[in-house]
Amino acid sequence: MPNGPEALELMLAARWLGARWCPINWHFKTDEVQYILANSGARLWVADATLLAQLPGLNTQGLTTLLHGGDSNPWAHLRDAAAPLEEPARAPRGAMFYTSGTTGRPKGILRDAATPEQAARSQAVLRQVLGLTPGMRALVSAPMYHSAPNSYCVGAALDDATLFIEPRFDAEHTLHLIEQHRLTHAYLVPTMYVRLLALPDAVQQRYDVSSMRFVASTGSPCPPDVKRAMIAWWGPVIHEAYGASELGYMTLQTSGDALLKPGSAGRPLPGVEIAILDDEGRERPQGQAGLIYVRQPAFANFSYIGNAEARQRIERNGKMTLGDIGYLDEDGYLFIVDRSADMVISGGVNIYPAEIEAVLQSMPGVADAAVFGIPDDEYGETLAAAVQARPGAMLTPEAVRSFLAPRLAGYKVPRTVTFHEQLPREDSGKIFKRKLREPYWAGRQRRV
Repeated sequence: MPNGPEALELMLAARWLGARWCPINWHFKTDEVQYILANSGARLWVADATLLAQLPGLNTQGLTTLLHGGDSNPWAHLRDAAAPLEEPARAPRGAMFYTSGTTGRPKGILRDAATPEQAARSQAVLRQVLGLTPGMRALVSAPMYHSAPNSYCVGAALDDATLFIEPRFDAEHTLHLIEQHRLTHAYLVPTMYVRLLALPDAVQQRYDVSSMRFVASTGSPCPPDVKRAMIAWWGPVIHEAYGASELGYMTLQTSGDALLKPGSAGRPLPGVEIAILDDEGRERPQGQAGLIYVRQPAFANFSYIGNAEARQRIERNGKMTLGDIGYLDEDGYLFIVDRSADMVISGGVNIYPAEIEAVLQSMPGVADAAVFGIPDDEYGETLAAAVQARPGAMLTPEAVRSFLAPRLAGYKVPRTVTFHEQLPREDSGKIFKRKLREPYWAGRQRRV
């Protein structure tokens, strides 16, 4: 479903029933949606009629399907058919998000039921990291199928907020909404900051944004110069958090932190333990980079649906890593400098190249391919594909993108496509992606 009050209504209803809800990215194509419907064990499938029409061949057999919108709209009737439950049917179980996987298929994150203490602590974390305040007036234009804006909306609703949920982000319209409704809070991502700062000075100065008290940003690191410019314009209201769907929020960077420690991800939240380890699990000295391992006790433990091995791989001595590489400085600030896994974060969206490579390798004329992230001023990172063609095959970048477009969500289609007689390989035969990435990231302090 697109962003809108109905989507939030669904999530709050599921929470009241003690059911899980699983948001599905509306950019996904038929095969991508089909996999999640099957893997999640869904029993009820709710879809916007217009979006469903864009999924030819989708098999919903065995599912109860409820359409919203279109010629036949049972939504209002079904919503109001039964008397409201005065008390929750059972303890809330929360959302089940899917995160892309290194094996090419997304992984469903199944979180254990939270204890009352964990429920209280996780809500306290959301209040601190997202600035949730009872009665706030908040803007959300980031897609609610992502875990961060999803939890933002649910958490704000539970704190009696007034939410302005936009179907999509528009820079000048955002300023208009802030001024018109005297908004106090917003969830934005670095790509949105870039677009706001790209507005002409006259447009920026036309709107009064002095009502803003707290802007939350997660998903991808914000370039220090972009952060400084936003603070200079909006004041010390810009906050950035480092987190993940699996682990929850781990650090917080205030505006003061951003000016004091440019490029950092902030300091660990209360109760969070961070260790920087080498590949053998030994702790790295202060200031030296290694794999970031985290323990965040405010959030209940989780498993990957049907993939216990992947869950075991990321844990070491009670702490977990998602493959980010960084270091802690002498003041306890975390800096993220690279990523050991292939994951790319583009505009706050996690993308795993293995999924794209699997589709690309099925293209006639393609012998092998590697997909990786390269720097992008607006999105932070964008995708590039290095393709090794079969002898005699005549391939073009346009042909590669045209092959991928009907098979994958649009944001997974690489903008840059290059062709190579032979792709660089390690002794094991694995493609040496770091050599492919190096020329694009040369001269930059960070590789993410």
